[in-house]
Amino acid sequence: MHTTITPAAPLATPTPAAPSIHHSQQQSGLAMHILGAVAFVHLLNDLIQALLPSIYPMLKAEFSLSFTQVGLITLTFQCTASLLQPWIGLYTDRRPLPFLLPIGMCFTLAGVLMLSVVSTFPTLLIAAGLIGVGSSTFHPEASRVARMASGGRYGFAQSLFQVGGNVGSALGPLLAAVVIVGRGQGNIAWFSLLAVLAIGVLYSVSRWYSGHLASFKPKAGGHGPNLSRNKVLKALGVLALLVFSKYIYMASLSSYYTFYLIDKFHLSIGLAQLYLFLFLAAVAAGTFMGGPIGDRIGRKRVIWISILGAAPFTLLLPYVDLFWTAVLTVIIGFVISSAFSAIVVFAQELVPGKVGMIAGIFFGLMFGVSGIAAAAMGHLADVSGIAYVYKICSYLPLLGILTVLLPHIEQSKK
Repeated sequence: MHTTITPAAPLATPTPAAPSIHHSQQQSGLAMHILGAVAFVHLLNDLIQALLPSIYPMLKAEFSLSFTQVGLITLTFQCTASLLQPWIGLYTDRRPLPFLLPIGMCFTLAGVLMLSVVSTFPTLLIAAGLIGVGSSTFHPEASRVARMASGGRYGFAQSLFQVGGNVGSALGPLLAAVVIVGRGQGNIAWFSLLAVLAIGVLYSVSRWYSGHLASFKPKAGGHGPNLSRNKVLKALGVLALLVFSKYIYMASLSSYYTFYLIDKFHLSIGLAQLYLFLFLAAVAAGTFMGGPIGDRIGRKRVIWISILGAAPFTLLLPYVDLFWTAVLTVIIGFVISSAFSAIVVFAQELVPGKVGMIAGIFFGLMFGVSGIAAAAMGHLADVSGIAYVYKICSYLPLLGILTVLLPHIEQSKK
């Protein structure tokens, strides 16, 4: 018997066999506790991931890397983090594997320890790949747990889960500056303690997940919006293009922003990291606001505002001074990040019963697109300069106009 859940069916609807269990889970603090736990581990997971771009300047100097090689590190991490996700999600939609969560984090632990001792570029790529494998096993199952614990507030749950990762990404550069930069590669090993903590929390989450699978079986007869298969595929394609525009631009900031600031404004590495923190903190705030707002005003409206609304600011960014660079990147981070939770939930409602697969595709697409873009932008920076990269990427949010092609599934459900 399959134990997948159906996104289109509210979690508050009891199964015939266990009406009281479903109601009590959603009204008690237990679901919020689990939601908070997976968001916390998402923070730890993405904090560890943020180590890579945060220490790129140090690695570039120690290993004598080109920008192209820096891009290849990101590509290796992002590809291992993305290619496995849809397949893991598809498999666990049919056969949930609760204890895959702590097992996957063990790969992250191994990658961090290896990153602290490697001495060659190929072994550096292997360490980055191991961290990516850990991420690919975490996101689909953790996203499913977040939906199970949502009490029907899918946008809020996805936002809280995602903002945990954004907060971790924002904290990564700060901790890297304090713990690693100027103190040597060996200090990366301290971050293995965070991976050990994540494994412990995920073990407890997995026990809850395993014990509550039967309570979250899909309701008989549940279905998604009344759309043809071709319209669903078209809508998923549009959402994928929106993720494409959003995360290529985000990759330009997360991977190369410190280099841009150092090159254009002659900042120190430490000060450039603080500016990167401001951007990533704005991303976290925007992510948190996007989900609840989408629950209230509709996810399609949030997608409109988030991606297309960032375009005026991205187009201005390459031409302003340091002060306005900081201001604009904070605005861009806040606005453009609010769409992702809405995109994931929108896609899950298009394809009911495939929560893990959809989460895997979109989290995986996010990582894969970012990785390929980072490698391409690294080569472009070597050839034409880092400032040219920001001029080219500034046009990407204009693809937000494609939101007009999305169906009105929220209205159709009323």
